[in-house]
Amino acid sequence: MSTNTGDFDVIVVGAGGDGPACAQRLGERGLDVLVLEAGPWFGNEKWPTPTEGPGTAKVSSDPDDLSGELLDEQFTTREAEMLEKLVWGPADIERPLWYREQPEYGLILQVAGVGGTTLHYTGCHPRAYPAAFEENSVAAGGEGWLIDYEDLAEAGPPGSDRSYYRTVEDRLNVSPAPTTPKEELYYQGAASEGFDLLEGRDVQAEGYRPQPNAITRPDEKLRANDDRTTDDYSADSVGGHTLVGTEIPGNPHPRGADYAEKAKKSSAIGFVPEALETGNVTIRPNAFVTEVLTEGGPGSVEARGVRFRDTWSGDSRIVEADAVVLAAGAIETPRLWLNSPLPRSDWVGKGLTIHFGEVVVGQFSEEALRKAIGQEEIDPWAGEQIAARFDWPGFGGVQTYGGAPGTTSLSSIAGSSRTFTSDILADVGVEADPDEPWDTRGRIAGRELKRFMAGYDRMLSLQIMTDDAPQKRNRVELSGYTDEHGAVPKVTYTPGEDDIRKRDELSRRCANILRGAVPDGLDPDEHVHVHRLDAGPSAIHIHSTMRMGFVADENCEAYDVDRLFIADHSVLPNGLGGPNPTNTGQALAMRTGDRIADLYFEDSD
Repeated sequence: MSTNTGDFDVIVVGAGGDGPACAQRLGERGLDVLVLEAGPWFGNEKWPTPTEGPGTAKVSSDPDDLSGELLDEQFTTREAEMLEKLVWGPADIERPLWYREQPEYGLILQVAGVGGTTLHYTGCHPRAYPAAFEENSVAAGGEGWLIDYEDLAEAGPPGSDRSYYRTVEDRLNVSPAPTTPKEELYYQGAASEGFDLLEGRDVQAEGYRPQPNAITRPDEKLRANDDRTTDDYSADSVGGHTLVGTEIPGNPHPRGADYAEKAKKSSAIGFVPEALETGNVTIRPNAFVTEVLTEGGPGSVEARGVRFRDTWSGDSRIVEADAVVLAAGAIETPRLWLNSPLPRSDWVGKGLTIHFGEVVVGQFSEEALRKAIGQEEIDPWAGEQIAARFDWPGFGGVQTYGGAPGTTSLSSIAGSSRTFTSDILADVGVEADPDEPWDTRGRIAGRELKRFMAGYDRMLSLQIMTDDAPQKRNRVELSGYTDEHGAVPKVTYTPGEDDIRKRDELSRRCANILRGAVPDGLDPDEHVHVHRLDAGPSAIHIHSTMRMGFVADENCEAYDVDRLFIADHSVLPNGLGGPNPTNTGQALAMRTGDRIADLYFEDSD
């Protein structure tokens, strides 16, 4: 047991995808928790204009401060405006973004703010593949997972009859995503290739299924074929998703709904209100933590607090606690460790996995679509942006994707790491190997890009998430550059030969599914054009830089520093086999909250 000698029982560094889940569980256990978040807080009445000034408040701990009406004003869904607000940078949008060194052809997608990158995600909430635990477990002769899959899928919070996974899924209304034309076409292609429709939450075999999404399903009233006008579809009469296709840039829908009733359950919507309801959680935005403070000497180092910087005023202060939780993300957590006077473990920042992504897109003829789905357009912007998936344990996963035209042209057609070949002009797509199931490969630009995008409403994009292996050379380390928060992170990633092989196999499978979606009686060579992007190493799913079994123990407590815990994707020993990591990260963060309470606060509850 510990008697609190600091300002709080526990400090959580970061209110992104996982930090609020840990804080909410700690608050439920009766602990006094401070969450420090580097970015702004949208939808909180204490900061009505969070990108224009610091406001008069420093912290919020009252759920009544949360306002759906204010969130409606701030999350406009105007793409350029939201991309300016939801960035890795300070709340003050007039100032530069926070810099990282990164691979030349890479992209790091992260958002600062309460909710973190879940403000900018598509709500995908599948579970990890059980095989990812088994193959990388110490019990199986591997390295990494010190717990079993059942610790999340069957065990749960003390006193609950639900597992950690199920607790998260119920809290966030996780359910199979609804089917719109793009999913219907995809399902037909997968079935025609002989794959099975998967059922259940725990995936043991390959097959296709609706995406488990943390987006409340559309109200059944939206299906009504009557004479109602759109004015009737307000938050007073319907709830859930509105199928308007705006998950990525914030998503305030349904407009008029209370803050906690917004459809997309980012951690700001799904965990923060309940965390504040405990009466034990305080969140301070615009507070960038620059140093973890310790006491003791070699062999007996303990975390005792942090130093943080107010991102508006520049003032620095120290806050103390009996335990510290690092939940700043798989880039900032190792950066914070390395910028602090902490022991230099050989694995801190190393083992980075990013699901080494790829995109394969099919553009269908009007005739093929008319026969397949009864209309001549797919309308990829309609419905949830990611609503179907393919699971292939041992290789990775695939998900359908439908976004706005500008985003699609970059992410699916033009944003390639592959340069043009010398005998092909810059306005023509790169011809592919005739032995492969795609027609073109690489970067398309100029007149050819315009021609291709003219058929945007007939395009189906498939995103690949490769089960890339943790490798020591893939890492986050300190750069030679510094900013106001210390040395900035440098991210290095090079896929291994096996990662490339897996991505190639997944790409072939995607291409065959797209070709298989062409109805019988029509020649796929004439009715679908399949293009493979050759994407650069974009870091959208970022994990494994502070790995369990290497940097942290089975409780996610650092081996070398007592009372210092890790509760974000960095502690995942691998990439979970390929599924989106948010569900597992949040379930593990809740479990870590319980371990903190059990280890150091015996009288909690």
